[in-house]
Amino acid sequence: MRAVCRRPCEVPQDWLVLSLSVQKEGVQAAVVQQQINAVLTAALVAATPSVKPGKIELSTGGMQVTPRYGRDGKINGWVGSTELVIEGTDFARISSAAAKAQTMAISNLSFGLSRVARAQLETQAQVLAIDGFKLKAAQIARGFGFADYGLREVSVQSADQQSGPVPRMMAMRTSAMAADAAPMPMEAGKSLVVVTVSGAVQLK
Repeated sequence: MRAVCRRPCEVPQDWLVLSLSVQKEGVQAAVVQQQINAVLTAALVAATPSVKPGKIELSTGGMQVTPRYGRDGKINGWVGSTELVIEGTDFARISSAAAKAQTMAISNLSFGLSRVARAQLETQAQVLAIDGFKLKAAQIARGFGFADYGLREVSVQSADQQSGPVPRMMAMRTSAMAADAAPMPMEAGKSLVVVTVSGAVQLK
């Protein structure tokens, strides 16, 4: 006989990922690449002082320069883009760092769970699910007139879900933010981890 128990655990999201991007166009690929390199370098110089181990991480995303085609199907220019990602648990500091990188635009932001918070949440949900599974298996055994049960097989699975408000994508010039790099208002939602314990039990 099989028994299944699902237990959800929900916590506030504690990890923010904020992406900055820039796009340049020109008739020469080399010039376009130089332009986006210069913009990225300036943004790195401005944002790097805000980096704090364990609180804020800084990384560069993909950089690409692709041809732009005219109506005649021939290349008439080049388009280049690159990305800078600021992420961590200190939301105010991340917002301030993004405001200082005024050469790039905010293209997206998303919330999630840090590795530590995720591990703790999964452990908590797993304990609850296992306890619930054992209780249900014992109830099934008693319902059929047996005193106990034994496990023949068991499976533990976890799945992440998002609840609460979903942050929308943003596209604004960082220069439009306060010149004194005032933090941008933002609100995280919640993350939900659902652990499912299922297995075959043998009634005794």
